[in-house]
Parts: sequence; structure tokens; C-alpha cells
Amino acid sequence: MSAAFDIASKDLMVTDGDIAVMNLESARRRSWSRFFQDPLRDGAAEVVVEHEQLTSQFVGDISALDRIEFLVSELVQADAASAHTALIKARAASMMHRFDDARLFLARAETGGAPTDDVQHLLLNIDQACGVNLHRVLGARRQIAKRYRRLEDLVALGSLQADMHEWNDADETYRRALSGYRDVSPFPLAWVCFQLGVLWGELVPEPERFRAAEWYQKAIDVLPSYLKARVHLAEIYLSDGRLSDAEALLRPIIAIGDPEVNWRLADVLSAQGRLIDAAAQMEVARSGFEALLGRHLLAFADHGAEFYAGSGNDCHRALDLARVNVANRPTRRALEQAYDIASSAGNAAVASELLSTIRRGVGHAVNAETSMNDYEGAARMIDRRAFIAATASVSLAPVLGLPSQPLAAETAASPIVLVIEGWSTPNQGSATDAVSIRISQSWRTAWR
Repeated sequence: MSAAFDIASKDLMVTDGDIAVMNLESARRRSWSRFFQDPLRDGAAEVVVEHEQLTSQFVGDISALDRIEFLVSELVQADAASAHTALIKARAASMMHRFDDARLFLARAETGGAPTDDVQHLLLNIDQACGVNLHRVLGARRQIAKRYRRLEDLVALGSLQADMHEWNDADETYRRALSGYRDVSPFPLAWVCFQLGVLWGELVPEPERFRAAEWYQKAIDVLPSYLKARVHLAEIYLSDGRLSDAEALLRPIIAIGDPEVNWRLADVLSAQGRLIDAAAQMEVARSGFEALLGRHLLAFADHGAEFYAGSGNDCHRALDLARVNVANRPTRRALEQAYDIASSAGNAAVASELLSTIRRGVGHAVNAETSMNDYEGAARMIDRRAFIAATASVSLAPVLGLPSQPLAAETAASPIVLVIEGWSTPNQGSATDAVSIRISQSWRTAWR
């Protein structure tokens, strides 16, 4: 069975979405079976992580992160010291938004001989997620998209363009991804349609709900069980007063266990006047969010903050979570969320601090080439071995939980580049907002 999907007057025949989800579940179980037979078999762990990531992203199975943590523990028992294990740990940590851990694991993977392309690819994802060196990341994304023209590369580029407020460029990039797609899997198509929905429904300065709703509906047409698309479309229906349609979107996915479904359903039921049912769903949502935050705080801090700032009705909890999110990934979007919550909570001091940070552009690296060249030139004048060993021992060890001793000789001998991030520069007579140390072009650890 296939589903027709019309894009720019073309019909793309893709696998029926429900069948694709069943196939994914079968493949996921088989990959786990192969992993248990031999955890160190070439590619066994990578396939499991890929299947779990797809299950989390498209089905909304939040327990996928717990299963990935279990896989990592099994892999560590089998081969703790290898570059392969470090790379898997980095990917898992990145999925859980533990970006500092991911950078540390990447450094270990690289010094252990992991493929450079794999390390750089994941590092690029982490930099983009954290809002670090965005202009450099943008250049790399453009080169990769132009060279390979793969859908996933175009989506990554479009997402970054949206983060940098290049709305029309992002829309055009996403549409290029759609028009060039020739495969039969519905997952990538649904992904792009969802991204377009988010772009026009949430990211642009003046959201276009009708336009966003069309894209969310297209994502659901291709992949009926796409939890995130259903939740986002239900929000639009709720705001438009289409309460029965909103409930019909949420009811089929409530058993998956994502607390955001219970939250949105509670809002719909409350709007319908079914207050007892709404209170029951809200309690499930609250306990669900707390359970998630207890297991994967950094992965769900922004979602938890949004919940408690809204129907969860706990502005102090919301602000705490928003600030956790900002500390972990100081992107403009994270800062703006925290500012809005602080303002709503009446915390003028925190709101003022966050607004100042947003205006200074913290979270985005200085992009002036002359400034960067000055710092890189200074770095080349430093004795690399002594500098790295001393810095790791004195400054980085307490922050990262590293042993307070010099790094291994092969790491200490690696070339380094100092990168100054933030808007302050030495000639302004003030301390920089952040400093990063890059080892072998891949390890960046910032502090203020």
C-alpha cells in the first residue's frame, strides 16, 4: 500500500505511514537482537541508536532515551576504552542534550582514532544546537548541502537558517528538500513538512497559523502516527475553537506516554467544560513531566518550562527549568523563552539580565575574521604541550570532571586554536563572555 503525496504538482508514492511505523518497530527489535548477540559487531550499536532515534522522533516514544542509555552501559561493559564506544556515547549524550558530555566523548573518540568525518558531523550538530559559531556552521552547512544534496543536509541547513531568522531562505531550503526527494520512506517527507509547520507557526515574527496547519496536516497525511505533528496541529485547532478536531488528533496517541499529549488534551477538555476529565489529564501530564525531568533533565527542560509557564501553573518551576536550558544551550530561542517566563513571573531582575544578554548576542560567536585571526595567531605562539596540560589540569578538570593531571601526550601534542566567543574583546577593556579551547579542531569547552 502507498500514499500519494503532492508537492509542486508532482505525485510522490511513498510507503503507507502506518506500515512504515510497523516496519520500523520490527527493524528496531531485530537490531537489538543483533546487538545482544555481539555488542562489538561492526555497526550493531549504530543501527540500534538510529532506530531508537527514529522511534523517538516520529512515534514519540520517550522511553527510547532510556533504552539508548542501557545500550551505552552494555557497550561500556564490553569495550569501555575504544574510540567506537566514545563516539556512541557522544551521539547518545547529544540526543539527550548533554552537550558538554558529548564534546568530552568526542575528544576521546578523536584522540582514539575515530573517523574524522563522524566526529566533525556530530560536532557540527552540537554547535548548531548550542548556538555556537553559527556563521561558521552556516558556511559548512551550505557546502555540505551543495555537495551532497541530501534531504537531511538540506533540513539541517533550513533549520539553521530559521534559527538565524532567515525565514524565506529556510522556507526555500525546506522546499528544495521536498522537491528533490525520490525515496519511498515517509519519515523524511513528514520531517520536512513538520519543520515547515514550525517555521510558519512558531518561528516567524508574525505566525501564520493557517499556513502552518497545512504543513502539519501534510506531515500527518504521510505519517498518521507522527506525535509531534498531531500535538502542534491540535494546538492550532484549540486556538481556533475547533475543539472536537483537536481532541480527535490527540486521543489516538495518548497511550504513547508523552505527557505533552495529556497536557494539550487537558486544555481541550477544559475548553469544552469537561473540568473533571481535564484535571485528571493535567495530573497525568504533571507527573509525566516530573518523571521525564528526573531522568533526562536537559533533554526536556525547555518542554517542562513551557508546560509550567502555561497550564502547569508554576512560574517559579518554569523559570528554574528555563534557566537550566539557557545554561546548557544559550541559544537566542532559549534566552527568549527564559525572558518571557521571567517577565510573566514578575522577576524583573532576571528578566533584565536575560534581556541584556539577548541584546549583547551571547550564545553566538564573534564572526569578525580580523578578531579571530588575532586570537588564532596568539594561540600559535603558545607552547602547545605545556599550555594544554596546564589548562586541563587547572581550569578544565574541575568543570568537566576530568582527573586533575596532565593529559596524555598524544592529546597534549595536538594542535590547538583559541576561539573567543561573545561580544566583548580585549580592546574593550572587559573580560570576554566565553572562551573556548579547541583541540584538533574538535573540542570546545566554554566558560564564563
